[in-house]
Amino acid sequence: MERYCLECGTILRGRIDQKFCSDQCRNTYNNRLNKDETTYMRNVNRSLRKNRRILKELNPKGKTNVKKQTLLARGFEFKYFTHVFKNKEGKIYYFCYEQGYLPLDHDFFALVVNKNI
Repeated sequence: MERYCLECGTILRGRIDQKFCSDQCRNTYNNRLNKDETTYMRNVNRSLRKNRRILKELNPKGKTNVKKQTLLARGFEFKYFTHVFKNKEGKIYYFCYEQGYLPLDHDFFALVVNKNI
């Protein structure tokens, strides 16, 4: 029984469990197979890095307050964050890596830096 490369269709010779004729075919096949997932992950990571950069630029001293509109004007996307932290008082901080923010009253946000990371 003849076996064929899953990518280019070339007849395979050699090991019985071989699926591809070359590393190039294997890489091309897997890249095509994972393209949608990879694109989604790349876009999420890009948004996380952008959010982190915005927080870092607005908070050079490690602690400050800013208006929500200031964040939005720079392109901040609130749906993207890496993790949350709940303090003893029950306040929830959202983090983009080490840069964090806490929603306050009147559309203000406290910006903080987690120096333990």
